[in-house]
Amino acid sequence: MKTVQDFLDGEVLLVDKPLEWTSFQVVNKIRWNIRQAFNLKKIKVGHAGTLDPLATGLLVICTGKMTKQIDTFQGQIKTYTGTLVLGSTTPSYDLETAIDQTFPTTHITADLIHNATSKFIGEIDQFPPIFSALKKQGKRLYEFARAGEEVKIDSRKVTINEFKILAIKSTEVDFSVTCSKGTYIRSLAHDFGKALESGAHLTALRRTKIGDFNVEEAVSIDEFISSLE
Repeated sequence: MKTVQDFLDGEVLLVDKPLEWTSFQVVNKIRWNIRQAFNLKKIKVGHAGTLDPLATGLLVICTGKMTKQIDTFQGQIKTYTGTLVLGSTTPSYDLETAIDQTFPTTHITADLIHNATSKFIGEIDQFPPIFSALKKQGKRLYEFARAGEEVKIDSRKVTINEFKILAIKSTEVDFSVTCSKGTYIRSLAHDFGKALESGAHLTALRRTKIGDFNVEEAVSIDEFISSLE
């Protein structure tokens, strides 16, 4: 069992983020429970890379002195599995918003889908989604989006190390991606639809790895809380 000194000296916790939780909510829950368990007034707790509320999977959470390592962990290669649906888009590029456009898919074959992944391997220019927490002019991009305001979004260079198609079921495509820090898998799904001369949006996403950390070694929030008791 961990002691108060363990958490203050610094722990790296691997947590499997549940669906619909924000990364910030997970950090708050972990911090609150550590404080309650050890009667602490304060303790530093932070995460090494945000996951969208509609994504699940690996969150690397650092406590105490290990929070100084957050930037190092954030910079490591990440791996995701996910599902995208061809033939329609949403403003958020995922299920946060409703479908706004539909596109033909009858021309899309399995070979076309597999071959299109090669267009995204290596360093690419990617535009983050307007529904994202990135800041511009002191505001989060999603604040502009929800207010119906237009804002110019600059592209950024990201690296896709691997992009594999795992299964194709009609217009539903399961995939895995290994990529650099700062990659938006929602944007990748959106751009993938364009590459197929159609549209696409993300319907499921799970982060499985950050560097050498694996979600298989992660615990649920409830399991972590139980370990404190």
